[in-house]
Formats: sequence, C-alpha cells, structure tokens
Amino acid sequence: MFPGHDRQEVENGGKIFLPPSALEHLTRLNVVYPMLFKLTNVADNRYTHCGVLEFVADEGKMYIPYWMMRNLMIDEGAMIQVESATLPVASFSKFEPQSAEFLDITNPKAMLENALRNFACLTTGDMIAIRYNDRIYELRVLETRPGEAVSIIECDMDVEFAKPIDYIEPDIRPKKEEEPEEEHEMGGVCDSSFIPFLGSGNRLDGKSVPIACPTAAQLASQRRGIPDYDFRIGQLNFCRNMKFNNNGNDGKNDRAFKAFGGAGTALKAKTSKS
Repeated sequence: MFPGHDRQEVENGGKIFLPPSALEHLTRLNVVYPMLFKLTNVADNRYTHCGVLEFVADEGKMYIPYWMMRNLMIDEGAMIQVESATLPVASFSKFEPQSAEFLDITNPKAMLENALRNFACLTTGDMIAIRYNDRIYELRVLETRPGEAVSIIECDMDVEFAKPIDYIEPDIRPKKEEEPEEEHEMGGVCDSSFIPFLGSGNRLDGKSVPIACPTAAQLASQRRGIPDYDFRIGQLNFCRNMKFNNNGNDGKNDRAFKAFGGAGTALKAKTSKS
C-alpha cells in the first residue's frame, strides 16, 4: 500500500502509482490518453493491465493493489516490466464469483458498476477484488470482448455472471403429478334407489288425481352435463311426463267439472207487483 496515505480506494481499484519521471517520459512519447499500462512478470510470464492514478511514487518504485500482486505472483520489492498499452473499448465481460455469498447481494450488477469506476481496464483471467459492505468479494474475469484486455473507461458494456465455484444446486425433488380427480357424472337421479317427486297428489275436494309419473329408467337417462342441441333462445322447456284427469275414477262424479256452473240464490225474494 502507498506509505503515509490512507487511500483505501486504491486497494479496491485497478490503478497504480508511478514516479514523476514516468510522466515526463510518457509526455515526450505523445502516448494516447487515457494512459493504460501492461504489467509483466517476466520470470513467471504473467501479465495484467491497469491504469494510473497519480505520478507521486518514489523514484524507482511503483505501488499497486494487493490483488494485482497476487495475479502477477510477486512479492514486495519484485521487479516487473511496465509498458504503455492501447486497448479497445469493452463491449462485453463475464465474471465468476469465487464465493456463493455473492448471491446474497440484492443487485450485483449495480454494485459491480459502482465498483468498476475505480478500474481502467480488464484482462481475461484476472482475479479482481471488490469491497462491498465491509466485505471483499473476488471475481474472476472469464471473458472480455472484443479482446483479451479491454478498456472500460466511458464505455457501454454488457455484463454477465457465471455461477459461483462453490455453488451447489438445490435439491429440488419433482412433485408427484397429481392425478386429476375423476369427474363423476351426475344423472337426473342419484345412484341410490331414491327417486324424487314420484309421490301421489291430492285434490282439495278429496278426489283422487291419477298422475302418470316417469319411471326411474326414464329419469336416469336424463343426465346432467349433456347440452340440449335443440335449444332455441327465448324458449323454456319443462320436461314433465304427467297427464292430469279432472274426472274422478270413483264413479261419483259423472259430469265433467265446469267452473262457475253452480246456481245462485238471492238473500231477499223479489215481490211481484199486482
């Protein structure tokens, strides 16, 4: 870490400190801005890319984040090669979280977008470290487009996440297919021997009323749920197989019933005029 300064954002980003002499040398070379660099560990043939934050380091020294030292497999005081680099603008990147705890973040894309503001470029295969809510999450860069190293300064980049390396698929047992309930066809009568509305009728005058009631077989044939294909709108059908006979079968009433056929009487007899 840069001595004498509490610059936590440097440790959480992808930029380094270089000595002032490096700025003078780069100015004479007319390099393309923003300045990007390729850091190479020649001994182990490891490399990464980064940006520069300030040119305030001591001469002959440079200060880089710890996660970058791990990618280069170097310790403090090691020798590395620094080169100016020109990288294409990023259009796509894919990251692999190293812990399943990364899934607990509510909006990982928004968190990553905010964290990448401290980065200048990405290199395929690098392991970057991001601090969020006092925790450090490590993400491996699986893929970058259009090249293996890209610049992410002022770019519109699509981001995807692979599942964490220690992620275990939940054991979801398939639900047993519920057998559909058999639809019991309901007929006009129940399956029992009970048949409704088959009793005899009675008249107020005491005479018997012969009613031809439908048989159980006839009622059973009329099952519910079967549409009436002959139905016409506005027509009501009352299916009753009944015949009424106003003439009693007891032989007491020989004449047919006639309404209002009785004789009337007056309360006061009329007197004839002489």
